[in-house]
Amino acid sequence: MHRLSAPPPPKITSLSPRRDAYIDLLEDSRGLRREQQQARANWLSTLSPERQELVFELEVLLKGAACFSNPRNHPGKPRRVPTVAQDFREPLALLHKGFKRITHLARLCLGDRDKAFVFHRYLETLLPEDTARTRLFREDSSQSTPQGSLFALRRGFSNLVEVGDGLLRLPRVPFRLFYATANLAQREVSQNAFFNPLSALEFRPEFDRIQSTEVVEMIGRVPGEHAQRLTSLTFLSLFRMLRYLRLLEHIVPDLSDPLGTAAGSLYLVLSVLRSDARALATYLRRKSGEQLASSFERDLLMTPSSQLRDRYEELLTTGHRLIDARGAFEGVSANLRLELQRVFEHTIPSPEEGSGSTRLRDDVLTGIAELRPTLQNVIMLLARTLGATLEEDVVFDDQLAKRQISERLRRHIWMFAQIIRAFMVKARHAQGAGEAWDTVSSFQFVREFVAYFRAMGYPLLRASDYPRFASFLHAMNALQDADLLDPDKLDRAIIECEAFHAFLSELLERVGQREELQGIAFDKRAAAMTLRLYLRE
Repeated sequence: MHRLSAPPPPKITSLSPRRDAYIDLLEDSRGLRREQQQARANWLSTLSPERQELVFELEVLLKGAACFSNPRNHPGKPRRVPTVAQDFREPLALLHKGFKRITHLARLCLGDRDKAFVFHRYLETLLPEDTARTRLFREDSSQSTPQGSLFALRRGFSNLVEVGDGLLRLPRVPFRLFYATANLAQREVSQNAFFNPLSALEFRPEFDRIQSTEVVEMIGRVPGEHAQRLTSLTFLSLFRMLRYLRLLEHIVPDLSDPLGTAAGSLYLVLSVLRSDARALATYLRRKSGEQLASSFERDLLMTPSSQLRDRYEELLTTGHRLIDARGAFEGVSANLRLELQRVFEHTIPSPEEGSGSTRLRDDVLTGIAELRPTLQNVIMLLARTLGATLEEDVVFDDQLAKRQISERLRRHIWMFAQIIRAFMVKARHAQGAGEAWDTVSSFQFVREFVAYFRAMGYPLLRASDYPRFASFLHAMNALQDADLLDPDKLDRAIIECEAFHAFLSELLERVGQREELQGIAFDKRAAAMTLRLYLRE
């Protein structure tokens, strides 16, 4: 059979002038007015780097107060008991600790101005007239400056802490009461002028600017405004999620204080991570093809008819590379969904299990160790698909990144090799039994294999420079595009799977010989346990 080489890494150039989508997302995703942006930037410039990190933590926790109200964002295995029948006292206790941490962070960011807040609270207890109290409240609620917005947060969340103190005296907290409390916090944040991070995927130039110039330049080379915005959104979201993991690592040591707020902060940050990952995965699954097609269509229509003949090959090549990029984006979507589901349901304990657990620290660190190489790996995959060759330790400023990515690659090679082998056995059995490929039930295992290919197989194709890339991808697309399967498509898929399985066996040996994996044995038992979790999902 004719051997097809993998398509060369695309060196994509822009076909038309456009705005910089990366800068637009950094500066405009929150929707602040220009004067508000300038006032916020001026205020941040007066803070030390340590205080700026506190502002980042504050904003993540503000978003977490809203995300944690949705039980879908909680870690732990899905519960069969209806939500309305569950006791939410432990989640409320964690939310209450988060409120305390938000109040403390607002106080730290206010600095000396916090003394004015304490004095005003004291005055409220002394003023007998309602008009005087109302006037004092209006003064405190002014949000013409970032400090004024912090003052409003300090007041609002201090009140929520006191409400939480009372609610936690109840022996049982129904979902509606828990949700109403979280919704009050969300309303407080949504009305804040300078600290309102409630959008699903939003970025700030002071926190999210990508440090790797290679990645930024690569984003700028993506053809078409819509495609560049899609690429910018994806990379900014992935790097933001890595920053969430660093924040979790910063919080974990404080778990040693049983009376502290660290557990609440952890679960709020985890809920933001899961919410953002779900939002990104859903967007990529539903919109990546449409966005890439819109960019290509626009650039094609802007090409004068007199130039079509001369630019035919260039446009055709760009179109094929965008199709390749779509596969990568959809692979990122499937991989994120599976990895987050596995870690959140099987590694990190639920709020009920983890709030008083001595193992919470170890479980969270294990989850971080599993998620970080996942995010780093999909970043490298996208970069490779878009034609950039990056060094892991440079992009991530992490000396362990290269080893962690290689370890994960080795595990995924072994896992997908087992999936391919199982698919070939089932397919041959179906052929030998003379099974007719005209029913949904007989086609189910094929659908499952295609889903695993999108989540795990496609990244392996890209990462390994598989020489039969185009041929294998064509066979998988034939399976994916069919509602019912015919024997010829199945035969071609089996042939390609046999070749890819042999290639993966050789690749597993080569990856194990990499310098960063010297002396690190492959844990086949752990890989098998991970595979079982994947198959269960």
